[in-house]
Amino acid sequence: MLRAISNEEWDDASSLPVTGGALVVSNHVSYLDVPVVGRYLIWSGRWPRYMGKAELWRIPGLGRLARLCRQIPVERGTDRAKDALVPALAALAAGEVVAIYPEGGRTHDPDLWPQRGRTGVARMALATQVPVIPVAHWGTHEIMPGRKLRFPRLRPKRTIAVVSGPAVDLSDLYDRRDEPDVLRVATDRIMAAVTGLVETLRGEQAPADVWDNKLGARVPRAF
Repeated sequence: MLRAISNEEWDDASSLPVTGGALVVSNHVSYLDVPVVGRYLIWSGRWPRYMGKAELWRIPGLGRLARLCRQIPVERGTDRAKDALVPALAALAAGEVVAIYPEGGRTHDPDLWPQRGRTGVARMALATQVPVIPVAHWGTHEIMPGRKLRFPRLRPKRTIAVVSGPAVDLSDLYDRRDEPDVLRVATDRIMAAVTGLVETLRGEQAPADVWDNKLGARVPRAF
């Protein structure tokens, strides 16, 4: 399907570990992001186990597919959200790839830049010390734009670019994970790596401030 509706431009995914547990983090601008990044990872040799909002598991057909593909539901905004970390941590310990959108959903930034990330990804990264691989893409929003699920724009064919970067260095934080601000520091560092890749794909610099979805406004970056 993706070959039929888009032109794909990929790098060689050389940053993606061939074996062993890894966290893949990416920007999120469209409903099409999951199959696009998933296809990139699968054809690069790794099967991703996505962490996604549990509402998708309640959609007939899609929920069954998600279960068959061993994806991980997250009950966002509830006390059960942290329960998703258990299967995710088990997958990483078993040498699998877990893919996550640290922003917690599609960005609310008016210009589609990555918004401020949530700290769950940092919690997993510091607990497991697996490589955190940033992946960025651009172009999916031209096929499936907006925040509402809609039929994709099929013509003319759009180009979707996907690239990955070197693992985010968090080694200086491994022994400090119980400190109050460390999860935020790690999360901002991860999002900085993703944003840098998006800048490369877009050929422009991100704004000096980052969108904070809780505040509904841009705030100064911490990195």
